[in-house]
Order: sequence, then C-alpha cells, then structure tokens
Amino acid sequence: MTYKKGDHFTKRAQKEGYAARSVYKLQEMQKKWKLLAKGHRVLDLGCAPGSWSRYAHEQIGFGGTLVGIDIQEVAGFPGLFLQTSIEDVQVDEMLGHLGGPADLVMSDMAPNTMGNKFTDHVRQIALIESGRDLALSILKPGGNFVAKVFEGREAQDFVQSLRGDFQTVKRIKPKATRDRSVEFFVAGIGRKV
Repeated sequence: MTYKKGDHFTKRAQKEGYAARSVYKLQEMQKKWKLLAKGHRVLDLGCAPGSWSRYAHEQIGFGGTLVGIDIQEVAGFPGLFLQTSIEDVQVDEMLGHLGGPADLVMSDMAPNTMGNKFTDHVRQIALIESGRDLALSILKPGGNFVAKVFEGREAQDFVQSLRGDFQTVKRIKPKATRDRSVEFFVAGIGRKV
C-alpha cells in the first residue's frame, strides 16, 4: 500500500526531529492516560526507528530508565538498546536491565507485512501476544501496557485477554493513524496485583 508522502504529521515529525510520525500516536495516548512520568522504567518493544523511545526519554528524564528492543539496529538510541527478537528476551535479564519492574511496556511492533490482511493480522497478533506475556511478567503493580494491534477477527479476543490483568482497558485509533490503516492501539492501565 502506498501512502501520500509529506502529510501534516510526517512534515511535523521531520521539523521536530523525530524519525517517524508515529510519535504523535504515543503523544495522544500520553495526554489521555498519563502513561509516562519522570523517573519511570520503560521498555519499548519494536523500538525502531526510535520516535517512541525519544519521546519516552523526554518524558521520563535522566532519572528514568529506557530499554528498547528491536531486530533492526536503532542508531543513537537514548537508553539501552538490545538488538534481538522479543522471543529471545529473558524476564530476569530484562528486569536487571530496567533496574526493577517496569512502569510502562509499550509496543509499536509489527511484522514485515506481506499484503495479505489475514496473514498480516495473524502474524501481528502472535507478535503482540508475546509482548503482552512479557509485559505481564515485568510490569509493577499499577504499571501500564500500550500496544499496536491490527484489526481482524482475533483483535477483540486480544483486547479481552487484557481485562483480567488490568484495571482499565481502552482502545484508541490516534489522529496520527492513517485513515486506511488497519491498526489501532490498546492500553492496559493499572496492572492488577
């Protein structure tokens, strides 16, 4: 799918020095739910090209901890970057990198899409289920999880799967999401003890 280049969000991201327009999706969720605060420990899953990480670093300050993982290298990452697959992350090791349980696990992960909506959806759901499982293992009580989900027949089941583990679960399609995009975001707010 080709998109018109140079839309408002793309131009704004370039002007403000962000690697991608996706930063405005996270900013909108931050305004709604206050996911990030000074001193937070944050894990960014699928952190390339780095816009979410840069914004998170700005919000948590130098007293916070930011760890990012991606299979693609991210130059100039503003925290600890691990070039690896989510499938290879060890919980104890990640807790050590973060310095304790996370306040926020955020994910803008997506598989390399193939152009088949069903296949892309199933692959993305499998990926984000791994993200959810990791988040549930490392979030502190009251911590938050936010993730991109591709719309499709398994999307609602994924959203429902969060309801038992978080006090509040919300869906949003941020304004910076392209109209034709099949993505939305889900936030699990307040990890239950």
